[in-house]
Amino acid sequence: MAFQQASAASGDPLILIVPGLGNSGPGHWQTRWQETLPDCRRVDLGLWDDPHRNTWVNKINLAVQRAERPVVLVAHSLGCHAVAWWAEYERLADGPKESKVVGALLVAPPDVEERPLDRRVTRFAPVPQSELPFRSILVASRDDPYMPFVGARALARTWGASFADAGALGHINAQSDLGEWAFGRLLLNRLLPRPLSLDDGPARYGAIQRPFNDPALRRLGA
Repeated sequence: MAFQQASAASGDPLILIVPGLGNSGPGHWQTRWQETLPDCRRVDLGLWDDPHRNTWVNKINLAVQRAERPVVLVAHSLGCHAVAWWAEYERLADGPKESKVVGALLVAPPDVEERPLDRRVTRFAPVPQSELPFRSILVASRDDPYMPFVGARALARTWGASFADAGALGHINAQSDLGEWAFGRLLLNRLLPRPLSLDDGPARYGAIQRPFNDPALRRLGA
């Protein structure tokens, strides 16, 4: 807790993990990050096997509003669409707002419209067509059974996100056996004002601190 307080005082963001269908189990990189990254919490979306779009969106909203500092979202699979819908509802809300969310890492979003492999994900269709109002990086695998690679690239353009090619990693989940997933951690560092160490075990922030509105950060994450 003392480390969390020190990090919060220094301006480091709260990292919120947003899983997809079924939650992320013990072998999932999201779970490993939650265990090893400072100030990292999981959003308990609930209804893990029977998702409801508005419920998930409301849970994300509650977690963001409870944060007492900037937030970086780390979403996987259907959680990416929940993040996009949360941003869409924020955009449509009455009155101007300054969101606490300053960045999002969106990993392996599935196809929810054209050829979904799981009918439950169609509850998150249609795909919001607005660009996300914060820096974002969409990461895709070349052999993801839930989303064609070209479809993921098109989705990144729709959401105004940078696009990252993760190689052939399936759905980038527990079955991908990624451990700490160093490539994902490198991408996460592009959204943070201070980079996290990439060694095994508990991660620590580096000494360099940039404001969230730093032009270099905008170029890296936009």
